[in-house]
Amino acid sequence: MKLENLNIIIADDHPLFRNALRQALSSAFEHTQWFEADSADALQSVLDSPTVSYDLVLLDLQMPGSHGYSTLIHLRSHYPDLPVIVISAHEDINTISRAIHYGGSGFIPKSASMETLKEALTAVLYGDIWLPKGADIIPIEDDSTDKMASKLSDLTPQQYKVLQMFAEGLLNKQIAYDLGVSEATIKAHATAIFRKLGVRNRTQAVIALGQLEMDKVDLL
Repeated sequence: MKLENLNIIIADDHPLFRNALRQALSSAFEHTQWFEADSADALQSVLDSPTVSYDLVLLDLQMPGSHGYSTLIHLRSHYPDLPVIVISAHEDINTISRAIHYGGSGFIPKSASMETLKEALTAVLYGDIWLPKGADIIPIEDDSTDKMASKLSDLTPQQYKVLQMFAEGLLNKQIAYDLGVSEATIKAHATAIFRKLGVRNRTQAVIALGQLEMDKVDLL
């Protein structure tokens, strides 16, 4: 595999970081087309493109709509052949371990040098798992967070989007308008979401989603 003519998505809510990352990596990955997303919803819109086949996603765990690990879990469930490298300012071993546990192909601290970034991308694009030097992955126990992650992976992309909109506090009428569907369709999605997550209402569903927030996860 020659690392050129690639399509790579940078998903991060800081435009200066996205720009710096793209400029730094462009020389190492020639003829690469770069795509950007500043939220989980924007990332989904990029992925929905029927004309582009993507090679890699660089994912910030804390951009708007991500709810910690939830976007990573969603990506691995619905785009299993698309490698995802997590890029995060959280560099502790627990965060790294969960990112890999939930399907990340690599973890790059935001403090990493550009040479390290190039090394990581190259390794993952060739099919390897890349970790920071000295990172000794710890096992993730089958806790309540892990169980919720498994349930979340069962949601369809549309159900996941509706759940995100629940978390934003939008009413069914607003969600239906934004998605161009009927309120009955949103209610049907809600019923399916509640069943899959094992909850009774949207409040419980949002609380369940919140379990995957990085500052709420019981990191061993």
